[in-house]
Amino acid sequence: MWTDHAIWWHVYPLGFTGAERALGDLPDGSPPQHRLGRLENWLDHAIELGCSGLLLGPVFASETHGYDTIDHFRIDPRLGTGEDFDQLVAAAHARGLRVALDGVFNHVARSFAGPHEWFRRTGDQLAVFEGHDHLVALDHDQPAVRRYVVDVLTHWLARGVDAWRLDAAYAVPAVFWHEVLAEVRAQYPQAWFFGELIHGDYADYARTSSLDSITQYELWKAIWSSLNDGNFYELAYALERHEQLLGTFVPQTFVGNHDVTRIASKLTDERHLGHAVAILFAVAGIPSVYAGDEFGWPGVKEDRIGGDDAIRQEFPDKPGEPNATYRLHQELIGIRRRNPWLVRASTTVEHLTNEAVALRSTADGQSVVLLLNVNDEPYHFPLEVAEPVVEAHSWKLLTP
Repeated sequence: MWTDHAIWWHVYPLGFTGAERALGDLPDGSPPQHRLGRLENWLDHAIELGCSGLLLGPVFASETHGYDTIDHFRIDPRLGTGEDFDQLVAAAHARGLRVALDGVFNHVARSFAGPHEWFRRTGDQLAVFEGHDHLVALDHDQPAVRRYVVDVLTHWLARGVDAWRLDAAYAVPAVFWHEVLAEVRAQYPQAWFFGELIHGDYADYARTSSLDSITQYELWKAIWSSLNDGNFYELAYALERHEQLLGTFVPQTFVGNHDVTRIASKLTDERHLGHAVAILFAVAGIPSVYAGDEFGWPGVKEDRIGGDDAIRQEFPDKPGEPNATYRLHQELIGIRRRNPWLVRASTTVEHLTNEAVALRSTADGQSVVLLLNVNDEPYHFPLEVAEPVVEAHSWKLLTP
């Protein structure tokens, strides 16, 4: 399937384009703002980086941040119109970029105009999502809700979308997705669907839901945590669990997204940024790069109102000059694209200490070896490889 070659460039459009914080901040009677065109200016950047897909955060009409949807069939006026969206999809496809949308179907805004029976209730009150009073939970036992979600997915697939990220999938009964996707795939068999799971039994949820992929938060956490703590045993354990998942599905992998502190800020030692990105592209998975991470931009997520602003910042109208971090991403993505078998590769730990690890990823009779060192001294790996010595706080990816 085409996703075997997918490398996503992940964008949060409302922040990227400098949209107003809330839909209500637009002056009464103001026309749509036509900001989606700013994304077109960056499509060549995504191509030059080596990505093959554009993963968009929420673009539908919402009250504020996009995850409080008002109307799944309408582009947010802060971003533009349906015609603007169609033009963006056409521009992406003309460059060979697939397009994925972010669908929020666990909850909606209180101003969402659905019938009362569509909403879950807790006693006499409408149920809400994780304590957020303005996010009302849908009742997934209602056939009309299932019909609505099918209609939304197929509407945008008919307009050229190739894939969907399903937000807060962990809060939706897995059987709901199984029923919905059976209908959608009957019309669009090449569409790809991945769900947001933060914890829990990834494999069981994937099997029951029939989702193609699940967000790999366990690996994300192990990457930055093992580098910060000088504890590659944590990474080794996470990769063992990662390996087990491959028997059921290929995880969607990342070191950054719109919900977490940027990797450049998450790492306590800036010398280890290359280590993190190298792991991402040297092990199995369908990887994504969160826009801005390829430049090493900082950004800390805070637990407060507006606490996501630093990781969802506005981008300039056009890309500037590439820096060393961009070149690093470009190099590693290039290796990944030249070795597409890595998408399902089996990764084994060939050598392991707290501060040094050797990982071998193998498939189809081919392999790459990643050597990671966070020691203060050069490390000699006791392996039969061409370049066994890795300098202090450095890494090597040895390819065929």
